[in-house]
Amino acid sequence: MSCGDPHETDCSEVLDHLYEYLDSEMPPLDRDKFQHHFAECSPCLEKYGLEEAVKKLVKRCCGHDDVPSDLRAKVLGRLDLIRTGQAVPEHDVTAEPQES
Repeated sequence: MSCGDPHETDCSEVLDHLYEYLDSEMPPLDRDKFQHHFAECSPCLEKYGLEEAVKKLVKRCCGHDDVPSDLRAKVLGRLDLIRTGQAVPEHDVTAEPQES
């Protein structure tokens, strides 16, 4: 997604790292760049607002459960595949292999 306007920080970069921004997992300088981008790019600001709302909803509904670290790693790995545009298998990659 892009608004079509030139920005100091490209829309694709902002959207590729949106969850790092939402989770405060980026350096302050990068956070400042993103905040500046959101101030001038309403489509990215809208996407940020939507993702922030989803994150809050998930936290409210599921925030009391501890997530096993191996499941978290598998989910993050799958998200990385999606972000980089690699093919994501249709089957459940988090499931244990079944023996024949």
